[in-house]
Amino acid sequence: MWLKPEEILLKNAFKLWVTEKDNEYFVLQRRRGYGDGGGGLTGLLVGTLDTVLDSTSKVAPYRILHHTPDSQVYWSIACGVTKEEIDQHWDWLQQNIMRTLSVFDSTEDITSFVQGKIRGLIAEEGKTSLVLEDDPEKFREALLRFEKWFELPSQEKLVTYYSCSYWKGKVPCQGWLYLSTNFLCFYSYLLGAEVKLIISWDEIWRLEKTSNVILTESIHVLAHGEDHYFSMLLHLTETFVIMEQLANYSIKRLFDKEAFQGEPALSDPLQITKRGLEAHAKSEQFRAFFRLPKEENLLEVHESFLWVPFSHFNTLGKICLSENYLCFASQDGSQCHIIIPMREVKRYC
Repeated sequence: MWLKPEEILLKNAFKLWVTEKDNEYFVLQRRRGYGDGGGGLTGLLVGTLDTVLDSTSKVAPYRILHHTPDSQVYWSIACGVTKEEIDQHWDWLQQNIMRTLSVFDSTEDITSFVQGKIRGLIAEEGKTSLVLEDDPEKFREALLRFEKWFELPSQEKLVTYYSCSYWKGKVPCQGWLYLSTNFLCFYSYLLGAEVKLIISWDEIWRLEKTSNVILTESIHVLAHGEDHYFSMLLHLTETFVIMEQLANYSIKRLFDKEAFQGEPALSDPLQITKRGLEAHAKSEQFRAFFRLPKEENLLEVHESFLWVPFSHFNTLGKICLSENYLCFASQDGSQCHIIIPMREVKRYC
């Protein structure tokens, strides 16, 4: 997989990596502890470090760096899950880049050209991708780990992921929680102990936020008679809401398909995104608060003041716009709510 070029300090670049190929401008490396017997204690420590720090190296133990002869700075430009994959990237660089670099007069021009080429390759891959996230680069790396660790069907769509602790008995396992359209997954690797959990949304019997003496705040999942607890979540409420939505949508797709006919983004699992789930939840709250038809979707929200003629004062609140309604709700305790159909609006000022 091609990566957005990132600078790597030479001081720390090679402590955990073994160089397998190199030339004047590129270096192909393998993560210590992978391949050739696993590396013993080194392999355990490196694997643990990669999992805790959310390193792509855990599932992509090969990488390619770019450098120039007179510079101590290296740039990561590609990673690979297998030797065959990284060799394909290496061969592409030799055939399409190496011949061109000799025409440049300065090392700055060489580095700029290589970075531009890599960014162009990533942009081309992005045109056919269904991923629409705030940080596409990080999400691509998370998707790589998700596919490698859980080996789910190729059409399974990763929605979002979070760092958390999973309580297996009385011992917490620090790892990563992955939420896809059909599964709740967790992965942890600490000092050689691998923990992998896959639960289908339609197998969950209970999903709730809970707390006790040991766990201040956690998410409790009951599936097949077994209790699972996830804690140490940076955004626990956000995580719980998305889990609840995915679980509900999974059941609705099985038993109430007509409910999704007007919402193709939810009826097709491949189109579901974290951003789409958040927008759908806000629209549901908007419709419930103002008691609007289920076809209405929240389009915009603006803070504003409303002049109340019979009370002769301005009340602070928010204007909410949908396809067919303009609504206002006060936020200063005056309980002023207004719903105006767009068809009755004669003039905008």
